[in-house]
Formats: sequence, structure tokens, C-alpha cells
Amino acid sequence: MEVSTALNISAAEWQVMRVAWTLGQVSSQTVSDVLAKKMDWKAATIKTLVGRLVKKGALTAERDGKRYLYHPSISEQQAMDTASEVFIGQLCQHKVGKTLLKMVEDTTLSQADIAALITTLQEKQKTAPKEVACNCLPDNCQCDGSCNC
Repeated sequence: MEVSTALNISAAEWQVMRVAWTLGQVSSQTVSDVLAKKMDWKAATIKTLVGRLVKKGALTAERDGKRYLYHPSISEQQAMDTASEVFIGQLCQHKVGKTLLKMVEDTTLSQADIAALITTLQEKQKTAPKEVACNCLPDNCQCDGSCNC
């Protein structure tokens, strides 16, 4: 089954996927054990979430005797990239920079991550437009960069 590029994973499903990404292959029992401790969820809830993720194509199921083993169909980085693209695409383009700035301010980053961000921003600055076009209302936006769109 092909994974949709617009894979819509709920917050609860992200928790299940984190277990699958970390372990690579999991049984529903393993996911239940981990998330019962971490999230205080019941086994039935977790099985429902696993089933949804299989239907969405985020997990594949492989029969192993009386149980199923689940494997991620999408890498964690692919899922994060898709989620961030969808999120950024929903924002007023004038506010994306401020949103990214807030995310950087609120996130613990390694020295290597900070260095990579600095390098990327310095490169982007060379070709960045003076202003980003508003995408809030087609043909009718009077956005001056401080809009309340």
C-alpha cells in the first residue's frame, strides 16, 4: 500500500508511530506495553490506533504465527517533513517567519543543528525576496505584513 503524501496522523497516532519508528518492527502487545506505561492508555485504544495507521498506510502488517508484526511504511523524517509542509502551507505567508522564529526559540537544539540553521539561513538570505507575497485572500488581500488575516 502506498503512503499518501498528505498522511494525516493524529497526535495519538504519532505516539504509536514513535514506538514503531524507534523499534523498527513491533507487535500490538509491544506497542500496548510501551504506551500503557507512557500514556496510561488501554490496550483496546492502542489496537484501534494501530488499525487506523494500517488503513492509512503508515504501518504495514505482517502475520507472525498468531500475532501481527507492524512496520513503518514511512520514515519518521518523511512524516515530519510532510506534517511541517502541511502546517506551513496553512499559514499566512507573512507570518511563517515569525512562526519559525518562535519554534526555534522554544526548541532545544544541538550545536550542529544551530550551525546547520545558520548556514541555511545565510544561503537563503542571498536570494530571499524583500517581501513575501500574502496568500490569505486571492485578489482581495490588503495585507501590509501586519495583517490580521
